Amino acid sequence: MARCFVFLTLVLLLAPRQTFADRNAVVESVNRRSDSAWQIARRIWELAEPGYQETESAALLAKTLEQSGFRVQTGVAGIPTAFSGTFGSGKPVIGILGEYDALPVLSQDAVSSRQPREDQTYGHGCGHHLFGAASASAAIAIAEQIKAGELSGTVRFYGCPAEEGGSGKVFMAQAGAFEDCDAVLHWHPSHENSAGDRSSLARMAVKFRFHGMAAHAAGAPERGRSALDAVELTNFAAQLLREHTPDFTRIHHVITSGGRAPNVVPDFSEVYYYIRHPDGDVVRNLYERLLLCARAGAIGTETRLEIKFEGGIREILPNNALSQITFQNLQEQLDLSYTEDETQFALRIQESLDKRPTLDQIAKIEDRSGEIGKGSTDVGDVSWLVPTTGFTTACWVPGTSAHSWQAVAAGGMSIGRKGMNVAARVLAVSAWDLMTKPAVLQEAKAELDRRLGERKYQSLMLEGQKPPLDYRNLSR
Repeated sequence: MARCFVFLTLVLLLAPRQTFADRNAVVESVNRRSDSAWQIARRIWELAEPGYQETESAALLAKTLEQSGFRVQTGVAGIPTAFSGTFGSGKPVIGILGEYDALPVLSQDAVSSRQPREDQTYGHGCGHHLFGAASASAAIAIAEQIKAGELSGTVRFYGCPAEEGGSGKVFMAQAGAFEDCDAVLHWHPSHENSAGDRSSLARMAVKFRFHGMAAHAAGAPERGRSALDAVELTNFAAQLLREHTPDFTRIHHVITSGGRAPNVVPDFSEVYYYIRHPDGDVVRNLYERLLLCARAGAIGTETRLEIKFEGGIREILPNNALSQITFQNLQEQLDLSYTEDETQFALRIQESLDKRPTLDQIAKIEDRSGEIGKGSTDVGDVSWLVPTTGFTTACWVPGTSAHSWQAVAAGGMSIGRKGMNVAARVLAVSAWDLMTKPAVLQEAKAELDRRLGERKYQSLMLEGQKPPLDYRNLSR
């Protein structure tokens, strides 16, 4: 018995210093920084800068990391608003993604009725102001423990611009920004808490621009060649195409320019398309078929077609080994509840929604394992290169859709702040777990290799594609 006691004592003395108490230190760090993190998030919410134009938002996050001792590299992949912040050295390298781009026509004040801000046309309808601030807070919490000698390895924050249609992470991936990572963590604001090895839809985006000939629509219509007619013919052909596409295909569009006066035959018109499917190779094929629709539109109206490819993103390759970690940590850290004021705010928001789940949903977690999400994200391309997992926290009122004024409103007040704080803690403890459990990282890498099989990562970008830095400039 004495020999066993001596042996156990030696094991405890020689064991790694990481303990649950040490792990709680990152939680305490995030909680201690909650006010400053919210100030950052709220400032980015106010700025509401569109994709590839997030100059002040990116600079604010980069400065915050630099002041915390991170080595900041700006202009990643030749993108002015893309950056990385690295702390520590050696393996493992744990990446944490952050975003900060806003959406057009979603200006909204932080109130429970529709009230656009007078000084702003964009709005954070997907909560990326919370995304960037929470991820930065988690990265700083891990860096503190590396500096204190409680952890060994590297934590890296990735400042990722233009997720909303600009595919910023794809260009960062192609530039090798993730090549030394052992795992990458991300999260997203939502109306619910969820985790699990969920996939997404691959997507390609394209603008079809038609150039025709202006003329007086009544006095000399025979002399005109309507660019708007070309758009309409393209759209009709695309409607017919939908009948002959694989299951789960999504094709949607918006006319961004269609003329200014009905008595002038439009000499320019533009339509913006997205194509989505759970398989990126299917999307690539559908894109070629959609091009035929646009060419038919040009031929049928005697106009000239200009194709402006806006980029493509792969579907997420799930990773169950990592998602189990984030799921467990979300269960551990979830402590959401509403005050009376927040409850009244939420109920007023729900009056404008078609679906109104009970507010107690914010205390529950949805298991999304094995599902295919209906959205698309450039996180997908990262997941083909390095084991990647994410989760969501309830930053909006239950029943709220992303890309809505209701999401902007909740994201600008305490409901968004509470969900952000939960996310920051989950990211921090998950990064801690991955840095102290090499077996999990090995399992995650083996799972990625199994899911890839014989396939190699191939982006959905066209060869030589450059970041569309002006894609949010509708006047170009």
